[in-house]
Amino acid sequence: MPRMGRVVVEGYPHHVVQRGHNRQVVFAAAEDYERYLGDIRELKDQFGIRLYAYCLMTNHVHLLLGPRDGASSLGSFMKALAARATRYRNRLEGRSGTLWESRYKSSVVQADSYLLACCRYIELNPVRARMVADPEAYPWSSAQERLGQKADDLLDRHPSYLSPARSEAERRPAYARYLKDAIPAGEWTLIRESLQRGQLTGSRKFVDEIEKIAGIRLEHRGRGRPRKQADQDA
Repeated sequence: MPRMGRVVVEGYPHHVVQRGHNRQVVFAAAEDYERYLGDIRELKDQFGIRLYAYCLMTNHVHLLLGPRDGASSLGSFMKALAARATRYRNRLEGRSGTLWESRYKSSVVQADSYLLACCRYIELNPVRARMVADPEAYPWSSAQERLGQKADDLLDRHPSYLSPARSEAERRPAYARYLKDAIPAGEWTLIRESLQRGQLTGSRKFVDEIEKIAGIRLEHRGRGRPRKQADQDA
């Protein structure tokens, strides 16, 4: 069966994950992470992409992106970003070939209901992997910048993130508490499975909304055969 084409909708957040080929290591040293973030900084402006959250893990990346200059800009951005990282790694290791899986996964996100939930999901990756006890202790995610522990301007602020508070002084402690709140039942499952299946992260009303825009209905389909355990963690 041919796989369904990726749905990209201009102006909406998209949760994206890209993994190393055969789960190989992508980031081995601090300079690897720093270079990738530098590439994001340069390319997101070039391709008209907003960055709302990120987490760079050893063998994969999570990004929450918003294409603002046409739907095709997301694919062009991810292609350019992956190509730069591949050339860099190949030069370091004196090798050739692919660094990433051939196809990144993405899910369009309902901003008013799930943007903050996706930020939390992304920034808690290192905690779920037991690499750190607190998300702000991990240097390669957006948590430190969002909580004011790192002076940077890599992130863009979505209205759904800005609305709960009137200033950063109020917003940062509120978000810190949100990171530590109990996760509502089913929230992580919806985010993870929507990403894995290329479905929408949102409500049934959101499914209707995107169908009107994209001309395709992305229902939350039931699971087919069980996935391998290695695929359970997004």
